[in-house]
Amino acid sequence: MRYRPFGRSGVVLSALTLVVGDEIARRGQDKTAALVTQALEHGINGFHIKTAEPDAALAVGQALAVLERRLLFVSLRLGFGRGRTGLVRDFSPEALMQAVEQTLRLSNLGHLDLVILDDPGEEELPLRSLTALKSLRSAGRVTLLGVAGHNDAMDAYLSTGAFDVLATPYSVTSGWKERNRMRAAVEQDMGILAYDWFPEELNSPQKIEKVEGQKRSFFGKLFKEPDPFEGIGGYSFLHRTSNWTAEDICLAFTLTEPAVASAWIETADPDRLDQLVAVPDRDLPPGLGAQIEMARFTAGRQQAG
Repeated sequence: MRYRPFGRSGVVLSALTLVVGDEIARRGQDKTAALVTQALEHGINGFHIKTAEPDAALAVGQALAVLERRLLFVSLRLGFGRGRTGLVRDFSPEALMQAVEQTLRLSNLGHLDLVILDDPGEEELPLRSLTALKSLRSAGRVTLLGVAGHNDAMDAYLSTGAFDVLATPYSVTSGWKERNRMRAAVEQDMGILAYDWFPEELNSPQKIEKVEGQKRSFFGKLFKEPDPFEGIGGYSFLHRTSNWTAEDICLAFTLTEPAVASAWIETADPDRLDQLVAVPDRDLPPGLGAQIEMARFTAGRQQAG
């Protein structure tokens, strides 16, 4: 496993962070703890609790108790809580503080290294909620404050200077909006975490062909027209590269971005975890970077057309 500096925090973070989400939590406390332990054995020191399931925090704390707390980096998603009909969005100060305190009580971690607001809208986060988070930081219950999302509100939140960390989608298909947002975060010496690095539309050759083969006429009807760039660019090469899966290529590409401290990985499959943790030590095949840039250019030209 490789490690990277994390913004102004002084933390050295593993290139991959294991996300403990609902898929993992549903497997039960013992299997969740086993997966976290497997990640530790691979050298991962970053763990992100994304689920509201109490058993997940308990399992994470159980598995991490074998290491000194200072060697670990644990973050928590905020903004979702359990309602009568399932998960509900809740950025109230009461909900945020309750989520933090419950996680700390169950996990026995002592403090959280990072809490991340999950995709808040521009008017969705009350000022008193931010004040509550700052009070938790002052009390030593949390160390860093972060914001995650892809909507335009992220630019407004970054401009406040109130956050230490940006979590953002970043993949082979990312454009200038994502790159400019990351550049703004770097200028503030923020730590950057990447997620959604393997977009759904790229996970099979059939889906790629469906997306790339469609254009719209003036009246909105779909048609396919002769393309002078046909056969050049496109993302189908992701599934034709020897000794690489499309998923591995996308993860490796995201990790070539110097601004990204760590990429979130989320899987309940131990074998897939073994596969993903091998990626940071691999170099992309020669010429693949140029293919990715050509695919990005071709996609942008088709959207403009």
